[in-house]
Amino acid sequence: MPDETTSQTPADLRELADVVAEEARRFVSTVTEVAAGANPEAAIPLLLLAVSDILGAGARLGAVVDVVPAERFEPDAGPETDLDPLRASLENLLDGIDGYLEIADPVLGGETVTSTMSGDLVLVVGSLVQGLRHHALGQVTEALWWWQYSYLSNWGERASSCLRVLQTVLAHLRLDVDDEVASEAEFQALHP
Repeated sequence: MPDETTSQTPADLRELADVVAEEARRFVSTVTEVAAGANPEAAIPLLLLAVSDILGAGARLGAVVDVVPAERFEPDAGPETDLDPLRASLENLLDGIDGYLEIADPVLGGETVTSTMSGDLVLVVGSLVQGLRHHALGQVTEALWWWQYSYLSNWGERASSCLRVLQTVLAHLRLDVDDEVASEAEFQALHP
């Protein structure tokens, strides 16, 4: 059931909300399927694509003028989703490559901190799901505000860090080969 602010939301913002909602649903679905072990051989490439896509939606949120809901409180969108099973599945899937080091704030300081891809992915899912609940209730402006605020305050940064690690892991998986295997492949390429 749409709320009273849906009709007051400009068409361009309603369109943006629908686009972000679709991207958010796709991201949540992909992460959930990967965590369930649906295709373990493709887990890293699928996560890389999903994170890249959701960052594109986030960039759109960051590029628009701040969305400010009419009310200064968040309407109840129902119970929060329990993300602990998803986190545990991702930790299991990413065992051995989950943790990584990064600079906490590359603009204001050089402090190194430890993060995990599983934690980053779950944080992004949680933020997107909160906005999806508002969107499903017709609280379009609230959904946009939530997605935009959480993109700028946490999930955009976490997704960006996770993207870099996923790309690095994929590069290692594809490019790190035994010297003997590389020599044999080079020989075969030069002597067909």
